[in-house]
Amino acid sequence: MIRLRVCIKGAGEKASAVAWRLYQAHLRQIVMLELPEPLAVRRMVSFSEAVYAGFQTVEGVQAVRVDGVEAAERSWAQGQIAVAVDPENRLSEQLRPEVVVDARLAKKNLDTTMEEAPLVIALGPGFLAGRDAHYVIETNRGHDLGRIIQDGYSEADTGMPGNIDGFAEERVLRAPAAGLFLPLKKIGDPVKQGEIIAQIGEEALEARIDGVLRGLMRPFACVAKGLKLGDIDPRGDVDACHSISDKARAVAGSVLEAILRNYNV
Repeated sequence: MIRLRVCIKGAGEKASAVAWRLYQAHLRQIVMLELPEPLAVRRMVSFSEAVYAGFQTVEGVQAVRVDGVEAAERSWAQGQIAVAVDPENRLSEQLRPEVVVDARLAKKNLDTTMEEAPLVIALGPGFLAGRDAHYVIETNRGHDLGRIIQDGYSEADTGMPGNIDGFAEERVLRAPAAGLFLPLKKIGDPVKQGEIIAQIGEEALEARIDGVLRGLMRPFACVAKGLKLGDIDPRGDVDACHSISDKARAVAGSVLEAILRNYNV
């Protein structure tokens, strides 16, 4: 088990929760593949930040940016997760992992096939278990959250954010226009309803509820109108900005279970 190589497509919030969970279970030969400019919102718990900073630590687990197979293997020897800018999955082809996890949550299958590895796992809608992946993990909240699907699809995307203290869509910050994102606040800052959080071009982005900024996109990103730029936690818990969410932990636990099922552990 310790020698299993795992390739995770994506390094955002859910993908990072998966990597963290596997690492804690001593599956530590992990490489995560990202875009050149990741647009994670919950950046404090996303290993994708290593693309910009060179490293990122999530709840005590460190990931580092690497540029090839040898660098990835060095990071593993040092007890780190490897993060590579590799949207074409070339590093995965070179490493030949035993497990591939598509954790990009693109709501559709971009390029994943069951032939990529002995075990292929996909998160969320857009994948048919038994055709695109061996297992699909349900990501919608509810009784089936984290269900391991071996035949069929997960639930369709609802388009609705999770409810926290009675707030759902109101807590999400979306771009009012296309343009350059210039935040006036940072993750962990308290905000009040009506307070200006950022400027996008000539448009102001205002908070719709009171709370704490749990997530916020990196400054100077060029964003499209309607893109999610951040979220507000109405509970006001600053510590939550730096911890993996309950939903992400549930999904990550199911990925670990699917691996254990497949390898009869």
